[in-house]
Amino acid sequence: MNPRAGRVNSATRADRVELPSRRGVLAGAAAAAGVAASVAVGAGGTAQAATPPPLLGTYDVVVIGAGAAGMTAALTAAKQGLTCVVVEKAATFGGSAARSGAGIWIPNNPVLLAAGVPDTPAKAAAYLAAVVGPDVPAARQQAFLAHGPAMLSFVMANSPLRFRWMEGYSDYYPELPGGLPNGRSIEPDQLDGNILGAELAHLNPPYLAVPSGMVVFSADYKWLALAAVNVKGAAVAVECLARGTKAALKGQAPLTMGQALAGGLRAGLASAGVPVWLNTPLTDLHLESGTVTGAVVTRDGAPGLLRARRGVIVGSGGFEHNAAMRDQYQRQPIGTEWTVGAKENTGDGIRAGERVGGSLALMDDAWWGPAIPLPGDPYFCLAERTLPGGLLVNAAGSRFVNEAGPYSDVVHTMYDRDATDPDIPAWLIVDQNYRNRYLFKDVSPAFPFPADWYNSGAAHKAWTLDALATSIGVPPAALRTTVSRFNSLALSGHDTDFGRGDSAYDHYYTDPSVYPNSCLAPLWLPPYHAFRIVPGDLGTKGGLRTDARARVLRADDTAIPGLYAAGNASAAVMGHSYAGAGSTIGPAMTFGYVAALAAAGVL
Repeated sequence: MNPRAGRVNSATRADRVELPSRRGVLAGAAAAAGVAASVAVGAGGTAQAATPPPLLGTYDVVVIGAGAAGMTAALTAAKQGLTCVVVEKAATFGGSAARSGAGIWIPNNPVLLAAGVPDTPAKAAAYLAAVVGPDVPAARQQAFLAHGPAMLSFVMANSPLRFRWMEGYSDYYPELPGGLPNGRSIEPDQLDGNILGAELAHLNPPYLAVPSGMVVFSADYKWLALAAVNVKGAAVAVECLARGTKAALKGQAPLTMGQALAGGLRAGLASAGVPVWLNTPLTDLHLESGTVTGAVVTRDGAPGLLRARRGVIVGSGGFEHNAAMRDQYQRQPIGTEWTVGAKENTGDGIRAGERVGGSLALMDDAWWGPAIPLPGDPYFCLAERTLPGGLLVNAAGSRFVNEAGPYSDVVHTMYDRDATDPDIPAWLIVDQNYRNRYLFKDVSPAFPFPADWYNSGAAHKAWTLDALATSIGVPPAALRTTVSRFNSLALSGHDTDFGRGDSAYDHYYTDPSVYPNSCLAPLWLPPYHAFRIVPGDLGTKGGLRTDARARVLRADDTAIPGLYAAGNASAAVMGHSYAGAGSTIGPAMTFGYVAALAAAGVL
C-alpha cells in the first residue's frame, strides 16, 4: 500500500523550456563574467571546462550549503581526514534546519533503542517501503535505513549534540506494516549557544521565536497549546519556564529545536577546523573531462574557483523561493510567499547540477502543509487544524479532507480533488469555545487576534455562520449544512465521512479531555472564526536524482564523477510521501554523511 500512489513523478525532459532563476538575475555582471569564463555549455546540455576564474583554494571536498545536510557532510569528510570547506549563500548558517522544529526521523537509531522503542530493521524496511512505494529505488531506501543510525552515532561522537525521543509523536501512517504508533522521531536536546562564541550571531533565526524566558522543545508544543485546559499542559508550561530560569541563572544561551541542531553541527565543524564561508553563493560547478572538479562561487563580490580533489557535495536546499521554477514545475496556484523555507533557497545547486548533466525528479512536490498567509510570514498549521472544534471547508462550503491527517496529505488533497478548480484557498472554521480553550499560533486563549490578520483577509469573524460564510465567500446554506453534519459526527465520536480520529497519528495534536473522540467537538458558541488556508511548505522536495551513495545521476542512470547531493537539493528518499516527523532532516543528514564517505572512498 502506498498512501501517495498514483502521483506523477516529474523528471527532466529533453523538451523542457529552461527558465532563468532569480538568483541568476541578481548575481551581477562580475559573477556572470566568471560563469562565462568558467563554463561553456554544449549542445548536449553538459558543461565543458573553459578558462576558470581566479583560484580561491584547493580542498579534497567542497560542500555547498551550511544546513543540516551540508554541515553533516563536511563534519564527516573532516573526520575521514579530508580537507574541506563549506560555502554558504546566506549571511547566516543553518538554513531551513535552523528555522525548524528539528524533528529527525531515523529508524533504529541509538537514541530510540536506548529509550526502549521496539524498532527493528525489518519493521523499518517494511514501513518505509509501504509509505514510499515504487517512487524511490529500494537501494536508496535501504541506504537511508542502513546508514542513518551510524550517522547519528557519528554526530554525537563528534559534536556537542545530544537527542531526545519525541515519545508519542506517531509515525504518520502507523497502521501500515512496521508503523509505530508511539513514533520514531527524535529532536535535539538543549544546547548552550555560548559554545559558538562569536559565531552564535551568525545562526539563522528560528521560524517561530520561543517565548521569552522559556526553554521549549518541539514535543512541548502539543501541551502548551492545551495549557489553559489541561493539567499536564499547565505543568509543561511551568517546566519550560523553569528550564529558562535555570539557564539564565547559569549565564547560558539556551538553544533547542533547529537552533540547537544547527548550532551543534557548527560547533562540531569549528572543533574539526572546517572553515565556513558565509555570503558566498554558488555560481556554477566546474567540469573537466566529464568530472566535477570544483565550484565557482562569488566571494567578496567577485567570482572565484574552489577546486575539489574528491568531489563537490551539493546541500544548498530546494527552490521554494524561486518563482520561475515553481511556475515551471508545480501546480497552480503556487507562490513563494507561502513557504517557511530559508529565503536563500532558490534552486541554485539544483540548476548547477542540471547544467552538468544531472537529471531531476519529484520537482512537482514539496514538504507541504496547510498554512495561513499572515502578514509578513505564513503560519504553518499543525495543532490548530487538528484540535477539536474546528473543520476545513472548500469554496463550496463543504468538508473535503481529514483535517487531522498528515499535513502533506491535506495539501495533496487540496490540489488533487479537482485539477481545474483545486480546493485553494480552503478555510479553517472554529467557534469561540475553541478559541477560549486553545493557543492559536502565539495568541493565548480568548485573546483577540491582531488587527492586521483581519485587514489582510487571513482571518474573519462573525456572530452567525451565515455572516461568516458571506465574509469568506462561501454559500451560507452549504456552510450551515456542513457544520450541522460535522456536529452530529462529533457528538457520536465517529467521523464516518473522512475518518478523523481513526489513526493514532490523528490524536497527537488533540485534547485528551474531549470524549469520545479527542479529535472531534461540535461548533456551537459564537462568534465564529475563519482562517484562510493555502498550500504552505517546509521546502520543496524535488531535485537532483541520486543513487544509494548520494552520487548525482544522469538521465541514463550513470553517475556524474565528483558530484554528490543531499537534502532538498536532491530528490527526496521519501518520494511523494512522508514517513514521520523529521523525514526531511533525517535523510538530509544521512545522505550528507553518505556523500562524504563516498567521496572519501570508504563506500
